[in-house]
Amino acid sequence: MMFKALYEISQLLNSIREPEKLLEKVMDIAIESVDAERGFIVLIEGSGDLRVVVARQIDGPIDRELSELSRTAFKDMLEKKEPKTFIDAQNIFPEAESIMLKGIKSIACVPLLIKDRLIGGIYVDTRTERQVFDEDKMQFLVAFANIAALAIDNARLCHSLIVENINLKANLQRWQEFPEIVSRSERMKRVYELMNQVIPTDVTVLICGETGTGKELIARAIHYNGYRKHKPFITVNCSAIPESLLESELFGYKKGSFTGATSDRPGIFKAADGGTIFLDEVSDLPLSLQPKILRVLQEGEIRRLGETKISKVDVRIISATNQNLEALVRHGRFREDLYYRLNVVVIPVPPLRERLDDIPLLVDHFIKKYSKRFNKSISGISKKALNCLYRYNWPGNVRELENVIERAVVLCRDELIDEQDLDLNQQKSTDYTSADKTLAEIEKEVILERLKRFSGNRKKAAESLGISLRKIQYKLAQWREDEKNR
Repeated sequence: MMFKALYEISQLLNSIREPEKLLEKVMDIAIESVDAERGFIVLIEGSGDLRVVVARQIDGPIDRELSELSRTAFKDMLEKKEPKTFIDAQNIFPEAESIMLKGIKSIACVPLLIKDRLIGGIYVDTRTERQVFDEDKMQFLVAFANIAALAIDNARLCHSLIVENINLKANLQRWQEFPEIVSRSERMKRVYELMNQVIPTDVTVLICGETGTGKELIARAIHYNGYRKHKPFITVNCSAIPESLLESELFGYKKGSFTGATSDRPGIFKAADGGTIFLDEVSDLPLSLQPKILRVLQEGEIRRLGETKISKVDVRIISATNQNLEALVRHGRFREDLYYRLNVVVIPVPPLRERLDDIPLLVDHFIKKYSKRFNKSISGISKKALNCLYRYNWPGNVRELENVIERAVVLCRDELIDEQDLDLNQQKSTDYTSADKTLAEIEKEVILERLKRFSGNRKKAAESLGISLRKIQYKLAQWREDEKNR
């Protein structure tokens, strides 16, 4: 009968996917097979506490409380990590309250082991003096415990895979939330987090980063993922419009307000009403205009040139700069009050040299874009050419990379872009030729700098340097040892 029960249990492993239901079912079979009245599966938590995951009796479930079973007998089994049977439990444990109160006569406990690691145990008992857990029944319980341990291990593995899958889907969703931004870099995670936080709000956002890092793409993504997405998004490059024209462009003018004003013009703020204005290179905003921008931010009010009437506007302002606005404030070139109004939430965008792991994605994106535009059949880029891109410093960031790939697509005569298709000055990110440094010092600087670029990813750093992963690991261990011996 017990062998038949083990066969039934093995069949259940393949038919029941939910771990809890599976363990309840096999516990029922085990109780019946060894003539027990009650059965428990107890696991050891990470904290060391015991948790009852299955509690059954002949006719169904019972409370999953440790007080329901003899903890004295169970802990004795856990300490020895071997099957234990107690035929005359009341005499063996006369001070055990649970045994006396529940009238327990016989107890059997077997450990749950996964590769010699104790994860819990099986406990069964009976109040009938006739029922004794003999050697055959104990062998069955040991076999049952092995199957239960396997089921629990599989359940934990499934749970971890489910959690991992959920996390991967969440990560993928996060990457796909802004399809116009091509990046999976760890350095960009904080950018995405901040974007997701500001999108549902009207908070003023300042995007900081070097030229060519994609600040306008981020501003567009914030606008087109928010509730203003059906209203205008207008970009104003504060450095591209002459100071004499910028005020009239932004605020508009009334007919006859100056020579050449032959008709009324609403201005950009009025045109963007309900939407978003992106002030690019806001650091170049003339001091004379800054109080008027401040008024828009504080009061939502504008006044056209040549007009005394105040008009209300509802616009969100997102600004961007590649300058240090704090330094400009200190030097009197930017108003402090406007700085604080623009600086509510700052999104710092990392330069391309600090997110080198994005280069393959960006290259693939630009190859597809320009192959289609120029009707070319280019499938990718060679490893040598890719390594050239890794070694380059990218002062112009993503914009420069796009220009390089566009040119390479035009010049490429094969299916793969190769080194000769790239027009790089082979700039280096750091001056490693200083005569004051030893070769070992230069080597250390190069490796540590490359690890920083790849967010600590040793494999990618090694590939970009053309050395083995083992060498990087050896060097890091060597430097740690040197530090200890100093």
